Amino acid sequence: MSLGDDTGRTRTRLPEAGGDPYGGARRNGRSSSRSLVTVVGVVVLLIAAIAFANRGGGDSDAEEGGDSPKAAATAPTGEKPIASGFAHDRQGAESAAANYSVVLGSAEMFDKEQRRDIVTAVFTPDVAAARQGDLDAAYSNQEFLANIGLDKSGKAPAGQTFVSRVVPVGTKATAFSANEATVEVWYTSLFGLSGEGSTNPVTESWYTTTYQLQWIDNDWKVVDFQQKDGPVPVGRDQKASTADDMTKAVEEYGGFTYAR
Repeated sequence: MSLGDDTGRTRTRLPEAGGDPYGGARRNGRSSSRSLVTVVGVVVLLIAAIAFANRGGGDSDAEEGGDSPKAAATAPTGEKPIASGFAHDRQGAESAAANYSVVLGSAEMFDKEQRRDIVTAVFTPDVAAARQGDLDAAYSNQEFLANIGLDKSGKAPAGQTFVSRVVPVGTKATAFSANEATVEVWYTSLFGLSGEGSTNPVTESWYTTTYQLQWIDNDWKVVDFQQKDGPVPVGRDQKASTADDMTKAVEEYGGFTYAR
């Protein structure tokens, strides 16, 4: 996630591994276990968590075993993997920002080919072309991948599932014209590895990202964004799910293509 500095450059906030084992007490979203990995000059929305894990289940045929749920693909549901064709109005700009939060915060961003498709679809052409190399370097950083428990290819260890999903809670357009819009997206995110033996269990965080959008080629595209923590709600005293329950949830509940 990017944060501007006095030089006009963009800093990228990436999540780092850490946290209590599965089954422990609920963690605070502002826990000190989350730290910063700064990448100068990279425009990337890696939300410290949401949208799809990088493994899935079977097809959409009839389920086996009666009422037993069939594992659904954890790729987003919907006809298009990356939402597009938003209305040329204020609501369309808000919808674009919400949906771009989902795909930019997804586990697919850790796959080189899928990441390039996402960046091309989400950003304006000039921004996308200028940032692809920086993004490839950021997401292939071996120290960063190791810290979050992934191998050099961005894959989870055997028996574990990488979870990175963003769930938009609300949007607000703070500025709007025919060709430009500024939209704030408030969301919660899930990030970590589910499965037995995970040293980076799935945790939740809360953020607000402000997007600068431009109307180009008959659609809203991202020019830049800034992210900040919160608002963070008061947590309830709910016991954390077991590794097995979390893995089943990730496998059986697919993410969404269309967020709003």
